[in-house]
Amino acid sequence: MVKQTIQIFARVKPTVRKQQQGIYSIDEDEKLTPSLEIILPRDLADGFVNNKRESYKFKFQRIFDQDAKQEAIFENIAKPVAESVLAGYNGTIFAYGQTSSGKTFTITGGAERYSDRGIIPRTLSYIFEQLQKDSSKIYTTHISYLEIYNECGYDLLDPRHEASTLEDLPKVTVLEDPDQNIHLKNLSLHQATTEEEALNLLFLGDTNRMIAETPMNQASTRSHCIFTIHLSSKEPGSATVRRAKLHLVDLAGSERVAKTGVGGQLLTEAKYINLSLHYLEQVIVALSEKHRSHIPYRNSMMTSVLRDSLGGNCMTTMIATLSLEKRNIDESISTCRFAQRVALIRNEAVLNEEIDPRLMILRLQKEIQELKDELALVTGEQRTEALTEAELLQLEKLITSFLEDQDPESKLEVGADMRKIHHCFHYLKKLLTDKKIHGPSRAPFSEVKDQVNQGPSTEEEYKKLREILQQRDNEINILVNMLKKEKKKAQDALHSSSMDRGEPRRSQSSPFPPGNPEGLRTLPLSAPTQAQDSSVIQYRSSLLHRKTGVREEMSLGRQEAFEIFKRDHADSVTIEDNKQILKQRFSEAKALGESINEARRKIGRLKEEITQRHVQQVALGISENTTVPSAPDPMEEKLRSQLEEEKTRYKTMFMRLKALKVEIEHLQLLMDKAKVKLQKEFDAWWAEEATSLQVNSPPVNLFNHVKPFPQTPESQHKRSQLLSNQSDVYTRKILPSPGPLLHSQEQSSTGTRLEDSIAKRPVSSVPLTGDSQTDSDILAFIKARQSILQRTGCQ
Repeated sequence: MVKQTIQIFARVKPTVRKQQQGIYSIDEDEKLTPSLEIILPRDLADGFVNNKRESYKFKFQRIFDQDAKQEAIFENIAKPVAESVLAGYNGTIFAYGQTSSGKTFTITGGAERYSDRGIIPRTLSYIFEQLQKDSSKIYTTHISYLEIYNECGYDLLDPRHEASTLEDLPKVTVLEDPDQNIHLKNLSLHQATTEEEALNLLFLGDTNRMIAETPMNQASTRSHCIFTIHLSSKEPGSATVRRAKLHLVDLAGSERVAKTGVGGQLLTEAKYINLSLHYLEQVIVALSEKHRSHIPYRNSMMTSVLRDSLGGNCMTTMIATLSLEKRNIDESISTCRFAQRVALIRNEAVLNEEIDPRLMILRLQKEIQELKDELALVTGEQRTEALTEAELLQLEKLITSFLEDQDPESKLEVGADMRKIHHCFHYLKKLLTDKKIHGPSRAPFSEVKDQVNQGPSTEEEYKKLREILQQRDNEINILVNMLKKEKKKAQDALHSSSMDRGEPRRSQSSPFPPGNPEGLRTLPLSAPTQAQDSSVIQYRSSLLHRKTGVREEMSLGRQEAFEIFKRDHADSVTIEDNKQILKQRFSEAKALGESINEARRKIGRLKEEITQRHVQQVALGISENTTVPSAPDPMEEKLRSQLEEEKTRYKTMFMRLKALKVEIEHLQLLMDKAKVKLQKEFDAWWAEEATSLQVNSPPVNLFNHVKPFPQTPESQHKRSQLLSNQSDVYTRKILPSPGPLLHSQEQSSTGTRLEDSIAKRPVSSVPLTGDSQTDSDILAFIKARQSILQRTGCQ
């Protein structure tokens, strides 16, 4: 058992703009505990008499200033907790602070650079690295990801998260057993055998989190999230299993509604966040007070889940994130006061060892078999599970003779075999039961004779019983005949109905007789219906692709708009930088792979040379009839030293390649996340632009201003062809259609050339055809195209 208080650390968020000097100071004396002093400058506007406190001083285990790196945070805070989890103790790390103070960045990390990885991915990497090094135990790792949104629990790893709304998902509920252990219903556990699988689960959970934009933070997490790593270890052949769990908690930030001025759904979320943090503070205050009999864990779901982490069987660490700007001084002081109260709580961490029930069963079965073998060795006979037929007959004879013996002093001797004793008891019980049930039929003959001689009353009862029995038989026969008739009627009705249904079906399958031209004439009319069905199917598949985050097939205009949107997006620079870094890492990994293969070939060649050297020395000794010299061969020593150098070089390059693989996988995850975010933002923008375009594009009537075409067959043919091209371009290039349209490559290229040649001209310089409807379509297309170009910033 390890008794210790909750460890508290402080981290100061870098400020966006340069702050005035003297707001806070850090005192890190090696002999004393580091302390953070927050200085409030005296405000002359409060009057001449101002007795407000100007300085606040708080002590922490360590304070990380604005220039602290993520690696230093992991090495000093998370690594000791991860080591205790590997040893079999429970651990918890949670970040607490106001909104937009850096909690999510500290726990999860940033999505732009590989060096910005937070505590969770670095802890996963460290744990799996240690598991690979330790081959003396068998480890099993499981992952769960819980979200508490508006005081309701949800499983972030539920595969139905993307296709369902939040209200339709099953809620995670808290259950408590008689030993006051907490169990979470509807929270899934996913086994992760490698670091890559664990990071994929983390990426999936982060994608499903509730995030909204607030006045304090553009991407504020609106829920508490608990990422849990369940680790079990067992030595081969041992029945003892060690189980430990590590909670990595990202709490939602508290905020003052009067300062932020939020409303609607954001106000509801802020209310639930502040309420749950208030309940957390109540638990902290109750635990810090001595002689407190009741701790209000059940007030909220978060305190119920973290019961072991707060004053229980756990090694807990808290990170207080501070935003030491002038407008956030009051919230930072409140966070530091909360941390000081947390530091008073003492946890008692116990090594979580238990006996594996399956191994215990196998051990007991083995012990029983050994005892049976010893008993058979002593008695000289091999006992089986059941008695033989001969033994059973002999026991029944003994019991029968024992019951018929009139001597009250007689005994039933069956030996010391418990199987025989149990069988005797079962047989006696069976005899007694049979006597109670069949007592009158098994009466002695003399008693039966006396009953017969009693008189006619017994014979009359016997006749009555026979008559009742005959009546029952007749009733049963009548019921059986009725059932047969009903069954036959049902079969006939079913057969007739099937015949009636068969005739319309045959008439529907061939509505026209053979050779009827009407049937042939109606066949082409079903083609548009089939095309419509196929378009509906493709539309549903496109919706499914959009739900899963995969970009669907887009029209040429939408592709062009997407390229412009991607070029002007704020994350495009980050994506390109990550692409360049990924290319460099790929090339470096390729070069390392070639070097590793070369080193492997060289190691094999050196081993062959050493073997050949041995064979040559042995052959030389046999030919000259001399023994092999005991002195070491200098040539062989040289080869062995080269072999060791190559092995060392091979191991170094292999470890570097392994680290590169982890970095490449993380970079790919970051790029995928950025692409998903970019696609979602583009879809939202595209839908908004399409809606506004349909509302703000009135039809143009040029009937009185343009000279009409002469209505000849050639002009009508040209007009219909131009209208089809323009409507094709307008549908595929401007408005996002509800489903993907099927066009040939030739029509797409024609629409592109028409769009580029017309949309870039002013409205006054476009040549008109003379037909009012055609010219109105052309002008509507030009205005819509120019509106899109202006919105995307390309004109």
